[in-house]
Amino acid sequence: MSLVKKIKQKFSSKDAKALLENFISLSALQLIGMILPLITLPYVLRVLGFENYGIVVFAASLITYFQSLTDFSFKITAVRDVAINRDDIEQLNFIYSKVLIVKGVFLLLSLAVIGLIVLFYAPFYQYKEIYFYSSLLLVGYALFPEWFFQGIEQMRYITYLNVGIKLFFTICIFIFIHSENDYWIYPLLQSGGFIGAGLVGQFILMYKYKLKFKVLHFSVVWETVRSNFPLFVNQFVPTLYNNTSTFLLGLIGAKSLVGMYQAILTVVNLGITIIEIVSRVFFPFLNRKVEAFKIYRKLVLSIYLFIILLFLVGHKYIFMFLNIQHSEALFVLLILLIGVFGYVLDNIFGLNYFIVKRMDKRVMYNTIIFSLFGMAIAYPLIVGYGVLGCAITLSVTRLLMGGSLYCQYLKVKV
Repeated sequence: MSLVKKIKQKFSSKDAKALLENFISLSALQLIGMILPLITLPYVLRVLGFENYGIVVFAASLITYFQSLTDFSFKITAVRDVAINRDDIEQLNFIYSKVLIVKGVFLLLSLAVIGLIVLFYAPFYQYKEIYFYSSLLLVGYALFPEWFFQGIEQMRYITYLNVGIKLFFTICIFIFIHSENDYWIYPLLQSGGFIGAGLVGQFILMYKYKLKFKVLHFSVVWETVRSNFPLFVNQFVPTLYNNTSTFLLGLIGAKSLVGMYQAILTVVNLGITIIEIVSRVFFPFLNRKVEAFKIYRKLVLSIYLFIILLFLVGHKYIFMFLNIQHSEALFVLLILLIGVFGYVLDNIFGLNYFIVKRMDKRVMYNTIIFSLFGMAIAYPLIVGYGVLGCAITLSVTRLLMGGSLYCQYLKVKV
């Protein structure tokens, strides 16, 4: 029996319609999100050069540490809460209020810490404008209510707003960036687009869904922070191996290597976004119908195999398109593609199995252990092997993290 027929038999027409609509919405978003970077990235690399692009990426790697703090795992916990209470306006107001308050507090904390780091560390202070413009991205990130739209399974709003961001960013790149000295404009445009989308998203929540902000007692806010902490750790700790690799490469190696590595990683991440589409569409659904997990698992693994085949066949054209001629580029790509399998296992058995079953701490401990391991091996690998060490760190950690969750799944299943 084909996978499509199994899906049709397993889900009611209403469920299938909701999943299909959300899949199409996110697919349209990610399709545009995949095409637009492929349009702008070669232009940016040619005009700014790998060196200046590497400076922008290096600044973004610092800001990335604070994205997880600003989100504080609401992209999972708030989605889960909204999915369960989607028809209760009072509960939705409560969820909306606590999300805004906690995000606001951690946003201010993040901006303050970034400011101090840039102010007192001379190599960062040299490019203070880049770090300032990059940090504004956190404002838009905190405002954007993706968690709400995903929770009520109305992903089309995410599509509209994100497409708007990407179109704005793409058009402005060609309008305003004309020389290598314009590299400071890149993070400014990126942050401006996110802030605009965040404000529009808040407008939709207040005027279409009639959500109202309420001042909450400190004890409620503290309880939210406490209960979200395990998943926050689970979301933040991977940054220690994922982002630290890029960050260390920028500190130790040439900025041009950072630019080359990020360009290849961007292309690989285009494949990962396809996996994320399916995972994000199924997550609220699996919270209601756990029995659909087997179909979800087979679907994601099939997609992964297709992605790998696509990259193996087309890698020469990718490098030609991006004007990447570095001798180690192919090895970096192959290593990163192997690591994607670990990412797939982590999505399947971490996010959409253990977390759906409220086994948050199991996932948290697994993430902490292997993220710290990844962080520990990052420095010696990057010092010894340069950009290859960066790719090895990411892929080995992902494989161990995903493989461990799969082994734990087999034990629980038995």
